[in-house]
Order: sequence, then structure tokens, then C-alpha cells
Amino acid sequence: MSIFRQKTTGATASAFPEHGPLDENGREILLSVKNIDITFGKKDNQVKAVQDASFDIYKGETFSLVGESGSGKTTIGRAVIRVNPLAAGEIQYKGVRISGKIPRSLDRQVIRNIQMVFQDPAASLNERATVDYIISEGLYNFHLYENNADRQQKVESMIEEVGLLPEHLTRYPHEFSGGQRQRIGIARAMVMEPELVVADEPISALDVSIRAQVLNLLKKFQREKGTTYLFIAHDLSVVRFISDRIGVIYKGNIVEIAEAEELFNYPLHPYTRSLISAIPIPDPVLEKNKVLFTYDPSVHDYSEEKPELVNIGHGHYVYGNKKEIEAYTAQREKNVPLKSITIQDPNASEAEKKTAQEPAVAREPIQQPPVHDTGSKLYAIVSFFLPLLGLIAAFVFRKFNYMRNYKACKKGAIIGFIVIGVILLLFLLLLLLAVI
Repeated sequence: MSIFRQKTTGATASAFPEHGPLDENGREILLSVKNIDITFGKKDNQVKAVQDASFDIYKGETFSLVGESGSGKTTIGRAVIRVNPLAAGEIQYKGVRISGKIPRSLDRQVIRNIQMVFQDPAASLNERATVDYIISEGLYNFHLYENNADRQQKVESMIEEVGLLPEHLTRYPHEFSGGQRQRIGIARAMVMEPELVVADEPISALDVSIRAQVLNLLKKFQREKGTTYLFIAHDLSVVRFISDRIGVIYKGNIVEIAEAEELFNYPLHPYTRSLISAIPIPDPVLEKNKVLFTYDPSVHDYSEEKPELVNIGHGHYVYGNKKEIEAYTAQREKNVPLKSITIQDPNASEAEKKTAQEPAVAREPIQQPPVHDTGSKLYAIVSFFLPLLGLIAAFVFRKFNYMRNYKACKKGAIIGFIVIGVILLLFLLLLLLAVI
């Protein structure tokens, strides 16, 4: 049974305790995400970006969240800093709920203790402000300095720690390169001395030569200040270098969580294997002959039994139904590392190469609308003149998932009812004037 399936306490307070709760192994849980759902839009346009996501982040570790674009990584990160509201579940920091409505004093402590480094260093900095003000803004807002000399000393010390010079403080963001701007963003976050930093793909917009410098800078702060990171990325090769534990997310669902080496040696969920197989190989000959493992969601049958995120041992959590969990557990207990990258023989015939690639080409089918779901204007016109019939037709179309036709009928019927209402109102006014 999943250990994440637990009732949320809803506990809140006006301040955070000095330490968070401990897990069964005595590790301090700094952040706990419990069964959260995050949705955007309303009614027919509602999209569930994250569903039933759960994980813990321990104090002093780097927990990485990886997945393809649009999988919900940044959405979760923004929910942690209270930008995205939750539709269900809760987020706890040191055992205190920080999602939903909380006291203003606690909200300020969340801002003070949880900082974010954004993906785009150009868009996340105020172009009209000097670097000095950008880094000092948090100090100003929370008055984290004794006098102006103390503030200046903190800012200069931080700008030097990120590899820039004090004379850079009088300049503006557009005068710096991308790597330098990202260092400014890191300095802005770290000058607050946060306990948790949400790093949202902080190196994806940087040159390859600069990426290692930024990663080393983040690790430096972790060693010296004990900073905890929620590191969001899509490049597993980078994640392996910086992470203590990794969570893999697919279309809003957390499908696997494990320690970094455990995940790379035993990638049990097929989506994790597909991500690992996509890591580029430096050798161009090997890369050319690599067979990609493509994830096919149709291999899962969740029609009868719903899947859960379950601990199968070794601190390894996998998402699946009872049958899949049994298979994953049996596979892991063999203690035989799984091979996700296959290199085919460059001397093999074309037929053999095609056969080797066949199991990997299954792709998720694109869901097409019904053939006659055209949303024709004729439906709207008929619904306008016969609005009651239009509403009935809209109900029928919606039941059978003809959404374009449903919207056309609904729109025509609503306009028709409005016009009829206006005509009746004018008639009543004329009748009233005639009587008077």
C-alpha cells in the first residue's frame, strides 16, 4: 500500500517550528507535497495539469523533478511558492500547511524561507533596476539589515560569492550575458538565506560552458549553507550530477521516485527508461546507432484497478496497479541493473536495423474529434431561432463528446433566449405605455 495515501491534517500555525517532522529513518522532512491536484481554466476548458502528486524533500538534499515539457514540473514548483493554487491536497513546510489560505505572518515566512531561481534569467530581472536594488529588494522588504552599510556589505559579499564584482552592482541586467544574469538571479535568492530554493531549469537557457559553473555554484551554497533544493529539469544527465533523489513526472503524474544511482541502475517505469534512453552519447558513432526506447502509454490498463505510487523497497517508489507493482518488485529483487540504452550493430543489414527499432516506435495515439463534430454555423443558426431545441441538442452532443457541435448549439441557444427576452421586455414596455 502506498505510504503517500494518508489523510491531510490541515494543520496551520502563525510561525514555523525550528525543525520539521522526521520520517521512519530519522531524516527531517522539510517540504511535503501530499496528493495535490492543480487545474487551470473552468468548466469545459478546465485542464488538470497535476494530479495526485506526492513526494517529500528532506533537509539538505537536492530533490530533482524531471519530465518532458508540459508535464507539470514548473506548475508544482510555482505551487510550492504559493503562486499556483491547489484544487486538492496540500503542501506542508516543516509540518505546517502553506497551501490555501494561511495567516499573513506565515505567508511572509514562506517568502522569506522559500526562494525561486527562474528559468529565463532575462525575463525574471527588472530591466529598469540596478543589480544593487535587484539583490537588495528582499532585504528591504524584510528589513534584514541593521543599517545601509550592513546591507551594502551583504550585497557585495553575495555578488562576489556568485563570481561577479562589486562594480557590477551599479549596472543594469541588459549589460550582462545570460550566465551573468542567472548568477544575479541566484544572488537575489541566496541573499535571503533561504532554507529551500526552487530552481526551475536554471541552466536550460545557458551555454554548455556556463552550465557547469552554475551547477557548481548551487552545490557550493549547499555545502556551505545547508541549502535544500527542488531542482526542476528535463535533462537527466545534468540531474544525475546534482541530485540526491529524483522524481519522474509524466502528464501531471509522479511515476517514479528513487535515489539518483538507484533510478539510473533500476529504471522500472517504462517512461523513465525512455527518458534515460534519450540522453545523448558523446560518441557520434554510438549515438548514430543508438535505438531509442519510446514510451507507449497504451501498455497500461487502468480500467479496472487504479494505479498508486508504491514503495517497492530500497527507497524506490513506482506508479502502477497491483499487477504492475508485483512485476516491478520482482524485477528489482533480481538486483540486475536494467539496460535502457541499446546500440545496434552498424554492420547489420537494413532489415535487421528495422526489426531492432520496431518495438520502440509505438507512440501515443492522438485523440481525434468525432468525424461529424464540425461545429457548423448551421447548428448555431437553428439553435438561435429554436433555442429550446438548441439546448436539447447541445445536451445530446455533449453526452456523446461532440464538443464543437455542443458549443455551437449552446452559443446559438443562449443568444436566441437573450433576443426573445429583449423582445418580450420591449413588448411589455409598449403595453404598459399604451395602458397609461
